[in-house]
Amino acid sequence: MNKKKNQQIALLCGALLFPIFTQAEVLDNIIAIVEDDVILENELQKEVSTIEQRIAASKSPMPPLSVLRHQVLERMIVDKLQRQLAEKAGININDEMLNSSAADIAKRNNMSSEEFRHELEKQGMNYAAFLENLKNEIVVNELRGREIGGRIKVTDREVEHYLETQGKVGEELVQYHLGHILIALPEGASSTAIQKAQEKANELVKKLRAGQDFTQTAMSESSDGNALKGGDLGWRTLKDMPTLFVGEVGKLRQGDISEPLRSPSGFHIIKMLELKGLNDNHTIVKTKVRHILIKTNELVDDAEASKRAWKLKERIMSGDDFATLARANSDDKGSAIKGGSLDWVESGALVKPFEEAMTKLKIDEISDPVQTQFGWHIIQVLDRENRDNSAEFKKNQVREAIRKRKIEEETELWLRKLRDEAFVEIKENRI
Repeated sequence: MNKKKNQQIALLCGALLFPIFTQAEVLDNIIAIVEDDVILENELQKEVSTIEQRIAASKSPMPPLSVLRHQVLERMIVDKLQRQLAEKAGININDEMLNSSAADIAKRNNMSSEEFRHELEKQGMNYAAFLENLKNEIVVNELRGREIGGRIKVTDREVEHYLETQGKVGEELVQYHLGHILIALPEGASSTAIQKAQEKANELVKKLRAGQDFTQTAMSESSDGNALKGGDLGWRTLKDMPTLFVGEVGKLRQGDISEPLRSPSGFHIIKMLELKGLNDNHTIVKTKVRHILIKTNELVDDAEASKRAWKLKERIMSGDDFATLARANSDDKGSAIKGGSLDWVESGALVKPFEEAMTKLKIDEISDPVQTQFGWHIIQVLDRENRDNSAEFKKNQVREAIRKRKIEEETELWLRKLRDEAFVEIKENRI
């Protein structure tokens, strides 16, 4: 093999930093070629070990190693294809965005960033690896948003149809805990391939109804993205699940296995793991509020804006009319002409510092100047009430759930097409 050929191989393997004599060793370590990139044996083994730990922790049956390696490799291939596509599309996440996302995760777990990092390390997780996985997840979600999200539309009629057919607002909804197995079909599958997949699905249903473990079967046989979780789809209401499943789950009792359900992706088998009720009543807090805003600019720095706001509060407390002062002094021109009124606002509608200050105020109370990104505010709460928002809340839930369902269905087809159309060479003798 000539020197030029050696260099080409080294480039393919990402091995230019290694001496030429190590190239054969690197080539031997390749488990799959994915377009113009590779997956190495040590990368696969690391992922397999992680999944084995999760399965052991969940006390689920461990699938055969060959099956687990195949499932993990397929997931790695699809992930790599998505990252390659994202790179071509110019999608990138900088360190500031990544650290902000990590901080949000820590906050949702009621921890500081440092506490969260220590907790991960205590559980044996490398923080740098966590950040890399988080970065990949954000990039892939951004890619899917571009490729799929823009094509998904939910009409008012679809929302109305659901509400008409699935029950009135306020009724108790049922939640379903589902297991799922997908016997996949490639795009444009032949009649022979379809028949073969259906026969396999029928045989699996027969075995599952006879007592074969569903979790292990999903890990071994399913082509769905949840296969390594034993096919567990989690808790869902009817509006949260694929359209194909809706008509079937109502017929199933706990523990039942469905007949194979055909979709463009293949044949689906679902198991009813559990059922429970959900009360859907919902109320919101609405606040009638007004404010005076003093903005900073080239002539008014932060200290001067704060000083002006404090003087205005002193005048209000001395008896000057709030609305008159707002009309004459507020830099929020939209509300100034209405005496500073923002009218009725819902929780979550305003920026956080403003809302936090507003929430603490009693009726008719005047706040101290409050700083937001817009400047300095003086806030007065005029009224506050709880309103039954069940109808609107339900519509928004239904709209979002229909959108989520459509995205899931479209994503499944998109990923299958991405995998089918890509150049992938798996070293079969190493799996």
